[in-house]
Amino acid sequence: MNNSEIIKLIESSNSRIFKENIILEQMKLKNDIFFKGLSLAYNKLLTFGVKQLPISDKDGRGFDWNEFSQLSEKLIKRDLTGHAARDEIINLKNKSFKDEWNFFYRRILQKDMRCGLSERTVNNVAKKNSFHNYIIPVFSCQLAQDCELHKKKLNGKKSLEVKLDGVRAVTVLYSSGKIDMFSRNGKELNNFDHIKEEIKKTINISSINQELVLDGEIVSDNFQSLMKQIHRKNSVQNTDAQLFLFDLLPLEDFKKGIYRKSYNFRINQLKKIYQKFLQKSSIINLIDSVKVDLDTASGTESFKNFNKDSIINGYEGIMIKDPESFYECKRSTTWLKSKPFIEISLEVKDYEEGTGRNKGKLGAIIAEGMDEEKNFKTNVGSGFTDLQREEFWEEKESLIGQIIEIRADSISKSQDGKNWSLRFPRFKSFRGFEKKEKL
Repeated sequence: MNNSEIIKLIESSNSRIFKENIILEQMKLKNDIFFKGLSLAYNKLLTFGVKQLPISDKDGRGFDWNEFSQLSEKLIKRDLTGHAARDEIINLKNKSFKDEWNFFYRRILQKDMRCGLSERTVNNVAKKNSFHNYIIPVFSCQLAQDCELHKKKLNGKKSLEVKLDGVRAVTVLYSSGKIDMFSRNGKELNNFDHIKEEIKKTINISSINQELVLDGEIVSDNFQSLMKQIHRKNSVQNTDAQLFLFDLLPLEDFKKGIYRKSYNFRINQLKKIYQKFLQKSSIINLIDSVKVDLDTASGTESFKNFNKDSIINGYEGIMIKDPESFYECKRSTTWLKSKPFIEISLEVKDYEEGTGRNKGKLGAIIAEGMDEEKNFKTNVGSGFTDLQREEFWEEKESLIGQIIEIRADSISKSQDGKNWSLRFPRFKSFRGFEKKEKL
């Protein structure tokens, strides 16, 4: 059974056990070429830089795996690009047997075997049955834990950063000059060529003497537009996006899954590179960090103020990092994320009746007012108990003029562009004893 027939067989069933049995059988048969092909397809750090791949409609005489291996190596290193890459791909397609090209070689270059396999499936079989030579590297970067689940970690010296509302971007700088950009899950990001060109234009990688990974976040004026671009199949460019950097490590250590240098060391290295190459860039920025000691009263106060200011300024939350921790390619408590809420007191201006199960009860309160020198106008429709909805509706006229305390995730500009609104506002309580009385 040739490799295209193996792929067809795996594709023929949705059963995980069925697929795993076929994988195990090929491991026992020592089908090295098959697993070299899967590794090229599923190792996300290996990119080919090709978009349009021709389909074969007739059989050629066939070719040796080494020819394809040499082609893929040239594509990975970008020794072949543009028309030269297209011509060599077409030449190999014409040599290939039709099914072997369409179901095996072409799908490798597409980075998608389209048969219901993933690198984790292959690795599970390999590890369970001691075929460690067939394990495929899994793409991963450091991820944060939720600080609400690890409050005991909120002590000692920490570095604080604002948490941006964007898309994680792991940017790889190769000695050849090639630059790849990936999401946190290893999806290749092809919509930000202007950022790659800026890095290529400004950073002299040969002077650094090692291949690097820059870790950061891509943000855009319109987050929803940014997300649409990320998920596009074609590479429509998002030229208003900017890259904010917060970490770096050697590519060699990223591949190993750990870089045994402290966060403080890494940030100092990142600052040196930024100041040397990038500080004049208008689209690549450095995220500043603030040091605090949570074992002291002043550190705790600074933490609270940083937290509050980050929300007032429209950030998604904050990151809390251990300054002595290593970079580990997994979810770790050495990085904590906090998406804190804010509380704002506004005046009740109106109310709305509920719908559905809340028919005949309070649906929402319309509140307005000034807070932190910003004029807010928002609808508060959650946070009420069923009993409160009934009681407030019975006394709805008396609600007008009351001060309502609202809890929300963050602030944002309202659709009219004149006022400020709240993200996910919910009722906390009423304040004061008299109307319009803030306590």
